[in-house]
Amino acid sequence: MNTTIKTIFWWVVIFFLVIVLWNAIKAGQAAPHELSFTEFMEQVENGQVSKVVIREKELTGTFREGGSFAGGDEFHTDLLEYPDLVKDLRAHNVEIQADPKKESALFTALLTWAPFLVIIALWIFFMRQMQSGGNRAMSFGKSRAKLLNNTGKKVTFKDVAGVEEAKEELWEIVEFLKEPAKFQKLGGKIPKGVLLMGPPGTGKTLLARAIAGEANVPFFSISGSDFVEMFVGVGASRVRDLFEQGKRNAPCIIFIDEIDAVGRHRGAGLGGGHDEREQTLNQLLVEMDGFETNEGVILIAATNRPDVLDPALLRPGRFDRRVIVDRPDLVGRTGILKVHTSEIPLDDDVVLEVIARGTPGFSGADLANLVNEAALIAAREDATAVRMEDFEYAKDKVIMGVERKTMVLTDEEKEVTAYHEAGHAIVAAFCPGSDPLHKVTIIPRGRALGLTMQLPTEDKHTYKKSYIESQIAILMGGRVAEELTQDEITTGAGNDIERATDLARRMVCEWGMSDLGPLSFGDKQEPVFLGREFAQRADHSDTTSRQIDEAVKNFVDSGYERANQILTENRPVLDQLAQDLLEHESLDGKAVYRTIENLTGKYLGPPPDDSGSARNTKSEDEAPTGETMAADEASPPLGVEPGIAPA
Repeated sequence: MNTTIKTIFWWVVIFFLVIVLWNAIKAGQAAPHELSFTEFMEQVENGQVSKVVIREKELTGTFREGGSFAGGDEFHTDLLEYPDLVKDLRAHNVEIQADPKKESALFTALLTWAPFLVIIALWIFFMRQMQSGGNRAMSFGKSRAKLLNNTGKKVTFKDVAGVEEAKEELWEIVEFLKEPAKFQKLGGKIPKGVLLMGPPGTGKTLLARAIAGEANVPFFSISGSDFVEMFVGVGASRVRDLFEQGKRNAPCIIFIDEIDAVGRHRGAGLGGGHDEREQTLNQLLVEMDGFETNEGVILIAATNRPDVLDPALLRPGRFDRRVIVDRPDLVGRTGILKVHTSEIPLDDDVVLEVIARGTPGFSGADLANLVNEAALIAAREDATAVRMEDFEYAKDKVIMGVERKTMVLTDEEKEVTAYHEAGHAIVAAFCPGSDPLHKVTIIPRGRALGLTMQLPTEDKHTYKKSYIESQIAILMGGRVAEELTQDEITTGAGNDIERATDLARRMVCEWGMSDLGPLSFGDKQEPVFLGREFAQRADHSDTTSRQIDEAVKNFVDSGYERANQILTENRPVLDQLAQDLLEHESLDGKAVYRTIENLTGKYLGPPPDDSGSARNTKSEDEAPTGETMAADEASPPLGVEPGIAPA
C-alpha cells in the first residue's frame, strides 16, 4: 500500500511539473498584437497584412515587411458581420486560410480543471484508505493475533511424532473442546492454561496447532513480542482485546509463542523493570483469572526459558499444566523421519531406523533439516530418489559443517592436523567404555581444520565418572600427539583444552566427583536482566577455591597422562594413522580399527552386529581465531550441543 501511494504521489508531481513547464513555454512566446476590427481593416487597406487565418468569430494573421509593425509579427482580432471581408482581402493580395477546427469545450474544461480534479481524487483515495484500514490510528491497541482457519492444511496429531507423552497430556484438551460435558458432569475442570516447555525446534508450536486441528476450533496465534510497544498501555490493551476475541469465538485456543518475552520476572533487571512489559504481564494475569474454564477458552503458551518466567504466571489457576516437549528418543526420531519423508521418494537402501540411531540429540527441526538437505543433495545429482549416501552426506554437513574446499592448508598444517586427529582417534579407541569411532577427517569443515566423530551405540541420559574421564583423555589426545611428533605445539588444541577444563570443573563443582565430596560449589550465574543478584557472592572460602582449582587440575592432568601413555605405547599406530589421513584425508571407523588390529593384534571396535550409529561426537581443531562453539542451555548433562559429545 505504501508503494501505491508513493507511485501516485510521483505521478501527480510529474503532472504538475508538465503543466508548469507548458505554461512557462507559452508565456515565453511573443503574445500576438490585439487589434480592433477597424485597425485591422486599416492595415489591410495600407497593404500591411500578408496572411490571415479565419476561425469562426476570430481572425489571426501576420504583417508584411516595412510597416509600422515588424514583418512576421502576429496579430489577433475579433470578426464582425462584414460580408465584403473576403473581397477586400483578395483586393489587397492577402493570403486567406480558413481553419474550421476548434478545440472542444470538454478538452478546454478538462485542461482548466485538471489540477482541482487530481486534488479531489487524492483526497478521496486517502479517506478510503483510512476507512478500509479499520481506523488503524484508532486500532493501535487491538490484538495482532492471527486467526488460523481450516482453509489451509490442517495439522493433526498424525503430523506430530517423537513427543508421545506430550500428546497424551494434551489429548485431554482436545476431548474437553469436543465434549466439555464429559468432564463437567463429574465436577472436573480442564486446565485454564498449558505451558509447553522444551528446547528450540522440538515442535511446541506444531503441537498447539495439532490440538486446534484435532478439536476443529478457532486457533488464535500471537508472539509474546507482539504485545510490547514503545507506548505505555498498548500491550495491556492488546491482551484485553485478545481475550475478548477468544470469548467471542469460544470454544477456541489462544496460543502465545515465546511467552518469556512478556512474562519475565517483574521488577528485575538493571535499573528496575520494564514498565510496559510489567503492565502487560499484570493484565495477562488478570485476564487469566477473569474467565472460567466452562467458557471454552484454552490458553497455550510455549517457551524454551521457563526459568525466567514470573512465579505468579506459573501458579495453579493460571498455567495449571506444564508439558515437557523434549528432544525425541530413538523411536521418536524414527517416527519424525517417517513424517518428513512421507512425500519424498526414497531409494530401497534407505533405512530410517539406522538414520535415527545416528542422530540422537536431534530435535524435530534438526531432522526436518536433515531430510531437506538429503533431498537437495539428491536433486543436485539428478537422482530419481533420495539414497542412503545422500542422508549420510547431509548428516555430516549438518553436524560438522560444509566442506571448506577453497581453504588451502600448507603441507606442514596438514601434517599437524593429521597427527592431531590421529591422536584423538587412537585415545578414543583404547579408552574402555568410550563411544565407537565413526569417522576421522582432516578436511576443513566450518571452523574446524579436522574432526574426529564418535557414534555411541545408544542414547545416554546419565554419564559415569569413568566415561567423563575418558572424554577428558580423548580431548587431550590431540595436544599429546602434537608434542610427541612435532617440534612445537600449535593453537589447534585450544578448543579441546577449554572443553576438558569445563568438564573437569563441572565434575568438581556440580557433580561431586572429586575428593571434596558431594558438594556443589558456586551458584549458577543468573542472567543479568533477571536482577536477582547484581553482584555475585562466593559461597565458599579462598581455601576451598584453591582446593577446587587443584581438583580440576588433577582431573585434566590425569587425562593428559592417560593420553600420553596410550600414544607413547602405540606410536607406530599413530604414525601409520596420520599417514593414512594425509593420503586419504578421511577414514571411517572401520578403517581405524583395522589399522590398529593390523599393528597391535587387538580388535577394539564395536561388535560386528552393532550398527555403530547414535550420538554424533566430534573433536574440533579450531583455526587460531580464539572462537569456540557455544553450548546449548537445554543440552544433555555434559552441557554440549545436541548431537555433539565432548570428544
